[in-house]
Amino acid sequence: MDINAERSLIIKELQQVNDISLLRAVKYLIHYGLKNEGHISIEQYNRELEEAEEEIERGEYITQEELKKQMKAW
Repeated sequence: MDINAERSLIIKELQQVNDISLLRAVKYLIHYGLKNEGHISIEQYNRELEEAEEEIERGEYITQEELKKQMKAW
């Protein structure tokens, strides 16, 4: 499968996702991959850790058990 076909498939699958936590995780992965090929400064790393901790405190996360249930539905 070429890169355009892969991209199209991912877009179609993302359009079906209703879980905000999963979408945010994908967004961060893409952002991380595009930015300096994954290399970030210690300051950026610490900011991202703080953001993640705040999301957890707000209940914006998915448990491993919930993720396994969702994966079975894929």
